[in-house]
Amino acid sequence: MSESESAFRRFFELHHADLSRLAYLLTGETGAADDLAADAFVEVWRHWPRVSAADSPLAYARGILANLARHWIKRQSRERLGLRGLTLLRRAGETDTNAVLDVRAALRQLPQRRRECVVLRYAFDVPEREVADILGISVGAVKSQTSRGAAQLSEYLQDLPVATGGGTRAR
Repeated sequence: MSESESAFRRFFELHHADLSRLAYLLTGETGAADDLAADAFVEVWRHWPRVSAADSPLAYARGILANLARHWIKRQSRERLGLRGLTLLRRAGETDTNAVLDVRAALRQLPQRRRECVVLRYAFDVPEREVADILGISVGAVKSQTSRGAAQLSEYLQDLPVATGGGTRAR
């Protein structure tokens, strides 16, 4: 095994779980998260000389993953719109009377860019400058998107019913 292959293998072993978790928080889908993380590592490997030479190879990989997740979500949205047009999909919650407070559900309600900023800043504690680099936006945009996203999350979470031991109660 070459030195380059060994370095990539170490990078993969160190960061696979984090990239998979990031993909999950961005998409809300376990299966998609695993696939997206794998796809991101394929891209990282394809560009390994450039990635390994970057100031932050992890930021580079997170950027690849964020782009892949964004494209996956757009594709899913187009598919859902097509199904709704055929009335094959019901809206979430139409038959669900025992909703449970779920941060993931609240995250899915955020616009994609806000979700990316909130997840990277709060779930992964990525500095604003690095989030800006990962997403290809300005630090000011990261600050505003994160702030707005956190405010929206707070609003959504306050409006969700909360499950208690003896049933549900609205908050």
